[in-house]
Amino acid sequence: MADTPIIESEDDLPEQLRIRREKRAGLIERGIEPYPVGVPRTLSLAEIRAKYASLEIDVATGDIESLTGRIIFKRDTGKLCFATLREGDGTEIQAMFSLDKVGEDSLNAWKSDIDLGDIVSVTGEIITSKRGELSILANSWALAAKSLRPLPNNHKPMSEETRVRMRYVDLIVRPEARTNARMRPAVMRSLRETFHSKQYLEVETPMLQVQHGGAAARPFKTHSNAYDMELFLRIAPELFLKRCVVGGIERVFEINRNFRNEGADSSHSPEFAMIESYQAYADWRTKADLARALVQDASMAIFGSHIAKHHDGRESNLGGTWKEISLYDAISDGVGESVTALTPGTELVKIATKLGMKLDPNWVTGKLAEEIFEHVSAGSLNEPTFVMGFPVDNAPLVRGHRELPGVVEKWDLYVDGFELATGYSELIDPVIQRDRLVEQARLGAKGDFEAMQVDEDFLRAMEFGMPPMGGLGMGVDRLLMALTGLGIRETILFPLVKPEIE
Repeated sequence: MADTPIIESEDDLPEQLRIRREKRAGLIERGIEPYPVGVPRTLSLAEIRAKYASLEIDVATGDIESLTGRIIFKRDTGKLCFATLREGDGTEIQAMFSLDKVGEDSLNAWKSDIDLGDIVSVTGEIITSKRGELSILANSWALAAKSLRPLPNNHKPMSEETRVRMRYVDLIVRPEARTNARMRPAVMRSLRETFHSKQYLEVETPMLQVQHGGAAARPFKTHSNAYDMELFLRIAPELFLKRCVVGGIERVFEINRNFRNEGADSSHSPEFAMIESYQAYADWRTKADLARALVQDASMAIFGSHIAKHHDGRESNLGGTWKEISLYDAISDGVGESVTALTPGTELVKIATKLGMKLDPNWVTGKLAEEIFEHVSAGSLNEPTFVMGFPVDNAPLVRGHRELPGVVEKWDLYVDGFELATGYSELIDPVIQRDRLVEQARLGAKGDFEAMQVDEDFLRAMEFGMPPMGGLGMGVDRLLMALTGLGIRETILFPLVKPEIE
């Protein structure tokens, strides 16, 4: 759904926008710069709040400061005007403008030239009012930036679509948006600290790749003019990180941007952030422990406990050890009959049809099993749960299970009903790996857009000897979802949205 169309013609501007443009023009005519290169500022509002936190009621400090902020409240009376200034972190302070302090011309200019949303600098004495409100009593003021558009009305909150499209306004008016924006870097710091505490090395791998690989996903394609060749935006960094392990970087991780040319919904975004890590001489169990540590450490960093406090007031317990279930046991329980990795595809088709599922003829048997699992478990995996043991034909980079035929040592971690992370015992035999990638290429030739390609350089790296290892992938945006209860578009600061209709 598109928002209000972009308006280009001055004659068609709504009245408030027209008036503000007229004020801008009037300022310029009077020799006042509405967008100066700089304005006086001595301390931030947060620093002022901290410095004068214990100031008593009705006190004049004698301290002169220059403070800046966006006007989010304004009350103009006869000889005394009030305004509330807010800085980007949400800190606010009251500004007072009296006739005897700033003079008649300055006070009249404040009343006529300044609107809600304008950014100003106020120089004056730090005081507390008779009601105890920490304030700055202005001696002078200056316009820092004239706002040509009014802020949204408090009585009519912005829709989610508008918040996503105009995140800059969302950050101005909504405390939750500011909290979410600051939570993400705090989570990133926690993730890195957890990895560093476990002796992992952070690296960077290419976003532009000659071949896509490392996941079953449809890639975005682009073209390099310099090399005159087709390139892909990466869908995963896995194959490059495994090259690092071959080279002797035994514990490696990357926090990366990935791109998948697929659907978008409350838990999927075409561009998203992901953690991937690999550890030599580890396996899927080792990486399950790491996943739990990453999530619990992030919760502790944000909330001070393993209880995540969601935006709607709900709490989610991420502490303790987490539940484990078998993928095929969950399928069997969900469909009311025994299903294993050896159940023929024809039987799975019958089961899926009975469930009323829409089938894709390109699905291999393992993909069909996973789709049936998703169907029967939808909305049920709310507490943190490791779903263990996936079909081999849908996991070409994973080692076969040590005991169960047709199964690989792979788990998916579910929280709040969505997949948060996945972990493997990695396949390290280059001969088997080649066979599996060749089979993937055959599926791609038959029309499977998510199939992997045969990456000869990756196979060559494996042939130099890849040590036993475990791998982990976790969505950063989804980790924020697990911590906040928000949809993915609210955890990404600027998610992809369609252009507005003109």
